[in-house]
Amino acid sequence: MDGKGAKQLAEKEKLELVDVKFVDMHGQWQHFTMPLSMLEFNEKDALPFDGSSIRGFQEIDESDMYLIPDYSTTFVDPFSSRSISVTCDVYDPIKKEAYPRDPRTIAKKAEAYLNSSGIGDTAYFGPEAEFFIFDDLRYSQNEHSGYYFIDSEEGIWNSGKVSTNGTGNLAYKPRHKEGYFPVLPHDAVHEVRSDAILTMMKCGITIEKHHHEVATAGQCEIGIKYDTLVKSADNMQIYKYVVKNTAKKHGKVATFMPKPLFNDNGSGMHTHQSIWKDGNNLFAGEVYGGLSETALYYIGGLLTHARALAAILNPTTNSYKRLVPGFEAPVNLAYSYRNRSAAVRIPVAEGAGPAARRIEYRPPDPSCNPYTAFSAMLMAGLDGIKRKIHPGEAVNENIYKMSKEKIAKIKKMPGSLKSALGELEADHAFLLEGGVFTKDFIEIWVERKRDEINQVNLRPHPWEFYLYHDV
Repeated sequence: MDGKGAKQLAEKEKLELVDVKFVDMHGQWQHFTMPLSMLEFNEKDALPFDGSSIRGFQEIDESDMYLIPDYSTTFVDPFSSRSISVTCDVYDPIKKEAYPRDPRTIAKKAEAYLNSSGIGDTAYFGPEAEFFIFDDLRYSQNEHSGYYFIDSEEGIWNSGKVSTNGTGNLAYKPRHKEGYFPVLPHDAVHEVRSDAILTMMKCGITIEKHHHEVATAGQCEIGIKYDTLVKSADNMQIYKYVVKNTAKKHGKVATFMPKPLFNDNGSGMHTHQSIWKDGNNLFAGEVYGGLSETALYYIGGLLTHARALAAILNPTTNSYKRLVPGFEAPVNLAYSYRNRSAAVRIPVAEGAGPAARRIEYRPPDPSCNPYTAFSAMLMAGLDGIKRKIHPGEAVNENIYKMSKEKIAKIKKMPGSLKSALGELEADHAFLLEGGVFTKDFIEIWVERKRDEINQVNLRPHPWEFYLYHDV
């Protein structure tokens, strides 16, 4: 769709407003709304905004920035009866160039770099983002107190709760790690997900399935079809937008926080990926698990740079409460056919033909910015292909049940955001290739994330009182 098509869509649907959206460094959609009459719906549209008020963007003395609408992203906004939605790229009006801290610009540069490399012309990404739907989520912290509280009608901790609405406790609470995936009535959030996927379909997203996930208390996943790098990241923004607003319409709250519950599975964003050239899947072959040598080199790049990638793919302090052994967390930097205990899984694709050959990188979580996350994975994989980094021997056994001697030989993901940021500082040259990421972006990212670590570290933790109040 071009600008003309976007305007025709608005007029056909009798909509008078345009909701202008763009993404900040952390992956949060920002927006403002304009009358249709304020836009030319062509290349003349350059919409001013204050870049100093957006996290990680400009200083106040250089705040004037522009948004350039990408009308191919237009859809009718399902949560406004009056607006079409358009996603924008960020533009620097002084330097007269795409803004290098804009995540969507980084993703476009990653696609361009792939094309210029001669290796391939298209990268496909298929994210599997998990999330929780709760009935109640409260938190507070000040100088003398702090807490969080989560509740869910299907949380196993409510199995003995006395009902106050006259209906009684109807039980049917999925036990810890047993939420994958009983039918109704255990699955209390089925209708919320159904409403969400129908809304996503109206926004142009192809849905494959939806289901309850492993944890109790409303852990979910909606499967969306893979797409090109930028388009897949655009789809993830719509995915989160629809899930959060659909939950709110049902009087519930959705969170993509990686580890909101103690002692049950966290939420990941396993990401399927492949590279194509001239309509052919370069990952298809017969070397191992239906993959080509090119695919193995791509895996080699991912595993070599995995610890640095964590600072972008697992960008919160909470991410590392998921990346611990024992909860299906992909902490082991190995690859394997069918094996979900390895960081890289090669899915079974028998009978589906060469087009289905791909790899699944399992460490990412949905707190990441999809534009920078997909770009970083692509850059790591391309580095592996260019340098012919072989990933070594595959691990064809359950890593969780390995002997201590064997598992000690397998490299691990970082154990904290602090450690991951140190890895990124030491290993980011591969991200700078082709000007995809800039040194400036890496530096401001590390600076902002270190500030988050300090904010968490300064505050007492409730469990510290259990451990230390009587010292």
